[in-house]
Amino acid sequence: MDTLQQVGLPVLGIVAAAAVTFYVVSFSELREKSLNRDWDDDGDNEGFKSSLSSRERRAR
Repeated sequence: MDTLQQVGLPVLGIVAAAAVTFYVVSFSELREKSLNRDWDDDGDNEGFKSSLSSRERRAR
């Protein structure tokens, strides 16, 4: 049991640190992409391009 704690606890800490780092980097990249999208807006306030709904596609 003592050996398991000596090995398991540091491994668990490393995994937890890796998970936190992954989420921090992911969220910072998402925020950066969002800001770039807002800054790159050319004044075209078209929004999303409309597409056929699934019902309209099935009707065709």
